[in-house]
Amino acid sequence: MQTWPAPAKLNLFLHVTGRRPDGYHSLQTVFQFLDYSDELSFRVTADAKIVRVAPLPGVPEDTDLTLRAARLLQQVSGTTLGVEIKLRKQIPIGGGLGGGSSDAATTLLALNHLWGLGVTRTELLRMGLQLGADVPVFIGGQAAWAEGVGERLTPVEPEEAWYVVLVPPVHVSTAEVFTELGLTAFSGPITIRDFHAGRAGNDLERVVRRRYPEVDQALSWLAQFGQARMTGSGGCVYLKVAEESAGRRILAQRLPGFDGFVARGINRHPLFET
Repeated sequence: MQTWPAPAKLNLFLHVTGRRPDGYHSLQTVFQFLDYSDELSFRVTADAKIVRVAPLPGVPEDTDLTLRAARLLQQVSGTTLGVEIKLRKQIPIGGGLGGGSSDAATTLLALNHLWGLGVTRTELLRMGLQLGADVPVFIGGQAAWAEGVGERLTPVEPEEAWYVVLVPPVHVSTAEVFTELGLTAFSGPITIRDFHAGRAGNDLERVVRRRYPEVDQALSWLAQFGQARMTGSGGCVYLKVAEESAGRRILAQRLPGFDGFVARGINRHPLFET
């Protein structure tokens, strides 16, 4: 089996700017990858079967984005090849770090190469959007200013800082958070200059803090060390630190029952040239 990385992401801010006729919300955000990844291993087969070789706790096969991505690419390309897929999960599920989306993107990139398909990155981006709004940024492979549902991407170069990430013992439902946000609790659009000036936050934070006390507790605790933020729809929260050792000192003091890690922000996906 060949092994491929699927990195986590942070939302360095997230504003909800409106609701579209199709029911989805329009957003503004900045995505940055983390040097912290799931690992996917693939073995190409000649029988056209797409198989998950190990169970993934809490993720049934019909909702597994790696399998859905492989089947979509197989269908679109018409290949008669199959694959066995093994996922080593490190990114927390339901934490706002984009693990499932990243796994789907890596599956498309890897199988396009391993099956010898030659599908263009533009077409892979279109397929990725069918799987989830966060998938295209991982296929694009660059830190990005994102608008729309997250699919309109403009490359940016935020500082590749170190972060301590705290993982509360809770899985946040993105659908429930957006439902509770309501129809009018939206921010006005901002510019990249506003973002760099610090005039940005996460509009979903107040809803998540109210619905999930563990996230509220994590943000309150981490805020004693600096400006703590929530990524995506939560529940992971993060803090920029001066260096790796500072992050590890903070992490060592974390709340009982909470997990976490220290990682560096990166502006290029490990598979950017694939």
